[in-house]
Amino acid sequence: MPTQLEQLRSLSTVVADTGDIEAIARFKPMDATTNPSLLLKAAALPAYADHLAQAVSNASGSGEAKVADAGDRLSVAIGGEILKLIPGRVSTEVDARLSFDTEATVAKAHRLVELYDQAGIGRDRLLIKIASTWEGIRAAERLEREGIHCNLTLLFSFAQAVACAEAGVFLISPFVGRILDWHLANGMDKPATPQDDPGVQSVTRIWQYYKQHGYQTVVMGASFRNTGEVLALAGCDRLTISPDLLAALEESEGTVERALVESGDRGTPPAALDEASFRWQHNEDAMATEKLAQGIRNFAADQRKLEAQLAAKIG
Repeated sequence: MPTQLEQLRSLSTVVADTGDIEAIARFKPMDATTNPSLLLKAAALPAYADHLAQAVSNASGSGEAKVADAGDRLSVAIGGEILKLIPGRVSTEVDARLSFDTEATVAKAHRLVELYDQAGIGRDRLLIKIASTWEGIRAAERLEREGIHCNLTLLFSFAQAVACAEAGVFLISPFVGRILDWHLANGMDKPATPQDDPGVQSVTRIWQYYKQHGYQTVVMGASFRNTGEVLALAGCDRLTISPDLLAALEESEGTVERALVESGDRGTPPAALDEASFRWQHNEDAMATEKLAQGIRNFAADQRKLEAQLAAKIG
């Protein structure tokens, strides 16, 4: 009998949520996604030691600008190594500290694309990863018009999902496990079944809404805590899964059935969200408001840790 991972691949595109070359080589995902936390871990791996040294030696500018450039070069170098092992795209994240600055986000995206181009890697292999703030969504809307596809991350609210679809972004990464984390921390009992998991329910609602209204934006479930959450979203466009959970699915042989099925209903989307409506609807969701802010802070903290390592090497 095929493993659960093999069965899942027939229902959803599997993406590796890691920067670990060995894990990517083992599980052979279609795409791979990174973030500042994963890059911080990757920078400590022997496989990337030469890239780390080269990023430091090739960095331009002075002071903080030079450190930032070294960080960009390291991100692109790691992305380039990952692309040697996968047929699809790698997501490279914009500095989380730019999450509320549309112009700076666009500029950083252009810089990352430029560095990839210098490495001989075209836009067709990339996704620029941006936090799903109002400013980030506006930046992604502009980048998409330029042919630079984006992955909108740290997505917790339905308002974020609607705004991303209306902006025509290529892909969203709605989080599952972090939604569950918040609910458990705020008094919710452990879900009786994966279908009762609030993170699973959130992604299911978004996926159904997109299909109902004909949005082309790809839904990629992310941030899983267990294989039950993963399998409860079988049939979602894409699922980005950590190496530990990929291994667990590879070692299991239970039957995997399609969990997400289109209703067949079609409808006219409501009026587009303006900024005030977006901010109010997102603000009304306490979980989403808190988890988005926390996610940005955590990614920024790991970015600063990585930059501290780079600064020490630059001297």
